[in-house]
Amino acid sequence: MRSMETPDTPETPATTAGDHAASPKHTGIAAQDWDTAAADPQYRAAVVDLLGVLAYGELAAFERLAEDAKLAPTLEDKAELAKMASAEFHHFERLRGRLSAIGEDPTAAMEPFAAALDGFHHQTAPSDWLEGLVKAYVGDSIASDFYREVAARLDADTRDLVLQVLDDTGHASFAVEKVRAAIEADPRVGGRLALWARRLMGEALSQAQRVVADRDALSTMLVGGLADGFDLAEVGRMFSRITEAHTKRMAALGLAA
Repeated sequence: MRSMETPDTPETPATTAGDHAASPKHTGIAAQDWDTAAADPQYRAAVVDLLGVLAYGELAAFERLAEDAKLAPTLEDKAELAKMASAEFHHFERLRGRLSAIGEDPTAAMEPFAAALDGFHHQTAPSDWLEGLVKAYVGDSIASDFYREVAARLDADTRDLVLQVLDDTGHASFAVEKVRAAIEADPRVGGRLALWARRLMGEALSQAQRVVADRDALSTMLVGGLADGFDLAEVGRMFSRITEAHTKRMAALGLAA
């Protein structure tokens, strides 16, 4: 699971939260450390869910990049994807290690999300190399934007870990370069990939909503019961920010949103 930002993508509250020098002063749970915040069992359950879904997402990203490498047209491209897959597995190990460190079983934390995430990836399986690049750059980034928004409201220790594992693994510039070159070589490719990216947008947002709706602790946190959660107006603003970031990524690829 990657956050593939373009240079001109504006910061969301979650990305700003990772920059302590520029961010406003945190309040509530966001100003606490893990040991203090985790005294609330409902908050702890929400964080375990969040780390579980992120861990499984990183493991799935590793598997998909390894599969995508088989479609790579050149040995250089294959090696580049293998390097990115390795970075995703490192992110997975960090999340798994954090779950173990707080006394949770990583497998048990991931299991509730496996079916939903596997279903998403099955429904959005790319048919070729270029669709795989667009999925990793556009599709995964939508989910990463959503989790960054959530991270802005977490305790400092968890927030820092989440933002670090959502860092771009290098796929952003790689995908932009390859997709733009393909469109330049054959402009007809652009229309097909634009349609594919729009489908990914809808599927990714639906998947994120399903994951939250299925887990009581996560949904309670998001709608204001915990961790300075979102009110309905803020939910709307959050999805507007995610949509804006998606439009900018599409533009970076040379595609119409």
